[in-house]
Amino acid sequence: MEMRVMTDGKRRKSLAVAAAVLGGVLVLSACNDDTGGSASGSPTPPSQSQVDEAAEAAKTSKAQITIAPKTGTQNASINNDAKVTVTEGKLTDVTMTSAEGTAVKGEIAADGLSWKPSEQLERATVYKIAATATDAAGLEAHENSSFTTVSKANSFIGNFTPEDGSTVGVGMPVSINFNKAITDKAAVQGGITVTSSAGQEVVGHWFNGQRLDFRPEKYWTEGSTVTLKLDLDGVEGADGVFGVQQKTVTFKIGRNQVSTVDVATKTMTVTQDGKTIKTIPISAGSPDNPTYNGQMVISEKFKETRMNGATVGFTDDDGKGEYDIKDVPHAMRLSTSGTFIHGNYWGPDSIFGSANTSHGCVGLNDVKGAGDPNQQAAWLYDHSIVGDVVIVQNSKDKTIAPDNGLNGWNMSWADWKAGSEA
Repeated sequence: MEMRVMTDGKRRKSLAVAAAVLGGVLVLSACNDDTGGSASGSPTPPSQSQVDEAAEAAKTSKAQITIAPKTGTQNASINNDAKVTVTEGKLTDVTMTSAEGTAVKGEIAADGLSWKPSEQLERATVYKIAATATDAAGLEAHENSSFTTVSKANSFIGNFTPEDGSTVGVGMPVSINFNKAITDKAAVQGGITVTSSAGQEVVGHWFNGQRLDFRPEKYWTEGSTVTLKLDLDGVEGADGVFGVQQKTVTFKIGRNQVSTVDVATKTMTVTQDGKTIKTIPISAGSPDNPTYNGQMVISEKFKETRMNGATVGFTDDDGKGEYDIKDVPHAMRLSTSGTFIHGNYWGPDSIFGSANTSHGCVGLNDVKGAGDPNQQAAWLYDHSIVGDVVIVQNSKDKTIAPDNGLNGWNMSWADWKAGSEA
């Protein structure tokens, strides 16, 4: 269920699935079926076509949720753009918050078919909308969107992560995305400082004219406090375009948790403060759709979310997505292009730890509805926070690009410092 922006042509489809039910017949493992399996008695991994068939056969909600503005929209209206609608179902819950966590009031229409905010939005603000709907059969569908409202033509702002007052993992960089291209990078970086209470050296790196990230050479020290100061009021970032922000942000670094996925052995080892606390069987990307190698940082968490192949260009002849799972459980984003580590309820138990069958994501055993805390995916979700590190190794794919998500750790310290304008 990989939701990747297609930059290198068609990449992997990230549906971490295996054929659990085909034509209503349970696929048996070799130990129960004398006609199949390998000579060693281990289960025969399902084919990719079986995987795709099983996903399509999974019973999902007919409700179709549309959120406006679309994810990634810049300069959205502060008055009229935000709206949620649904067909073939009724909205049951819609939440809208600013990037800093401030809730926006809104109302679901009496007929349950639409929602809109009941107050004016702020200028130059990132907003997130999460919507849930049910169809006539009571099956839920989920949709999420994030967009930025309009700002004044002669000013720029930097939308930053993490949020003020938050507690994050040791891999979380300070990432600032400017709403306008910056041509005087030295002046802008000179108006920004990031410091650690642990005394670590923190350096900024420009990925392009609109993104500036800060990190230390090694992961943040657990238990430390990081302070971001934006002193950009009056700073000319481009010809005739001035900064308006004067803000101080602090966030805490939590325990040191790192999860290492070994694609070859199909296992994930979770450590906290250097000690192994859990080993989990996984199913990573198939040989045709391998998972990226490298150090990745959890940037978002969704208890349930929709993954649709059409959003990343994977469509059938009829134009519909090759896969469309509306209730993927315990999903945590690892890249902007759509790499997730998430629960998989449609694959048989036998694939986890024995076969890599996904379309690029890392899948863990789970149940439909994300309601069983004893499942492996639920455990990892409950024990993970934004900023935790997930390392993938021994995959046949390349190392993930440092700017594909919050993944600058895949760049050497020398190369990182070379991208600074301080």
